[in-house]
Amino acid sequence: RVLTNKCRLSYEHLLKPYANKPGQEEKYSVTLLIPKEDTVTKADIDQSIQAAMQKGVQEAWGGVMPPSLNIPIHDGDGVRQSGEPYGDECKGHWVMTASSLQKPEVVDLDIKPIIQPGEVYSGMYARVTVNFFPYNSNGNRGVGCGLDNVQKIADGEPLSGRKSAAEDFGAAPQQQYASAQQPYPPQQSQPYSQPQIDPFTGQPM
Repeated sequence: RVLTNKCRLSYEHLLKPYANKPGQEEKYSVTLLIPKEDTVTKADIDQSIQAAMQKGVQEAWGGVMPPSLNIPIHDGDGVRQSGEPYGDECKGHWVMTASSLQKPEVVDLDIKPIIQPGEVYSGMYARVTVNFFPYNSNGNRGVGCGLDNVQKIADGEPLSGRKSAAEDFGAAPQQQYASAQQPYPPQQSQPYSQPQIDPFTGQPM
């Protein structure tokens, strides 16, 4: 079981469970962005993963260490399993997703529960307790990361994935569209002139 230092939260689903795909079991989950300079937290995580692997040999993997295991922590400066790079917010961080079927306690600095949805969001900073466990499911073997509790310690720029209005429309000068607010000038009436008649055909020229 690990208590992280200050980390940033992404893909937050802490107050309401969520399923990635229809039909999947809903879970509470969050992705932790752990700064690479936080070597203490990273060392604790590595040690706990190793302990979970040893437990897996004894209890989940038939006494043998599998040659290839899925582990829950990834390099934010690398690429995902799909080959796509991680988002810019992941650069310089270790990336790890924790989840739980049980609702975690989410508290503030005074250990008071946070219940307002607007106070908990992707982009805020927190300390998080997590646990590690071995699994063997449908041929997949690895170490999972369970979510325990979350303590919010600071606000941060939201990671909503949406652009702001300023980003969409820019800071266009008002005079650029000033003409659209002005009434159109009245059209000048043209003096009426008698059409000329062709003397040979009798038709207007």
